[in-house]
Amino acid sequence: MTDLPGFDSRWKDFPDYIIGITHEIWEQRQIHTLHHYYSDDIIVRSPASVVTGNQGVIGATMSTLSEFPDRTLLGEDVIWCGNPDDAWLSSHRIYSTATHSNVGVYGAPTGKKLGYRIIADCAARDNQIFDEWLIRDQGAIVRQLGIDPIDYARDAIEAEGGPESCVKPLTPHNDIQGPYVSSGNDHPVGERYADILTRIMNAEVSAVSTEYDRGCQLELPGGVTGHSHGDADQFWMGLRASFPTATFKIHHTIGRDDSGMADRAALRWSLHGKHEGWGAFGRPTQAEVYVLGISHAEFGPWGLRREYVLFDETAVWKQILLHQGG
Repeated sequence: MTDLPGFDSRWKDFPDYIIGITHEIWEQRQIHTLHHYYSDDIIVRSPASVVTGNQGVIGATMSTLSEFPDRTLLGEDVIWCGNPDDAWLSSHRIYSTATHSNVGVYGAPTGKKLGYRIIADCAARDNQIFDEWLIRDQGAIVRQLGIDPIDYARDAIEAEGGPESCVKPLTPHNDIQGPYVSSGNDHPVGERYADILTRIMNAEVSAVSTEYDRGCQLELPGGVTGHSHGDADQFWMGLRASFPTATFKIHHTIGRDDSGMADRAALRWSLHGKHEGWGAFGRPTQAEVYVLGISHAEFGPWGLRREYVLFDETAVWKQILLHQGG
């Protein structure tokens, strides 16, 4: 018997539903089920664009599988919240493997084997996803294909018709308000992680040494793996230093303490403001930039022990290049 009223009885719980339909759609090639699992007017936001309607999702799925026919989507975790009276929200962290076998958005086939992460925040009710936020580690993908993220962003602008015609990255100006309006749950683990990131973004970088386990493992944008306080300090400092006066906002917070698992949290957040500092994105350009991020954390007896952070470097560079005229 399912614990999900309104969902197919074969799903034992919400994580089982999310992992199961992902496997069906991508690896079992049941792409047509997107008509069933995704609402007709779904809004899918990624840092690169805003897409409405499941027809666009179906087209993008087929294009990806054409370019990477052996792609796998390995569900690492589903951090979730919600209730049957409102909606469920899953923050689904995936490790994907793929071989660049055919021509597509990443150019002529290289035969290179890739590994990269995705995090998808999906809102669902009655067996159907109706709102989504999706971040793919584009920096990791293009680097493994031998492409610099700046060059990838520059080439995309040209291929899409130039600065005036190209697909514009997600910003508050082109975002669309969807039906999911919850900000998550009020679990103390989620609030703990939100407090840590808020303190860091408010220049209390010393929070790294007091809140992170000294033996922490970090999985960061660009496919970078880091360890301990120094790597955490440098990552968050490099991001914040690039946008020192940008507004940091946490949009969604989930905390969980499931049996047999570490206490864990998922945050969806943004930085919005001027590129006016030296940091991870080089020379300041004064470009207005919107960075959408999703991050997961696991806690142990000595603090934050694992952290997974995603944003799309290429979407940030695209905004900077568009400010400079492409």
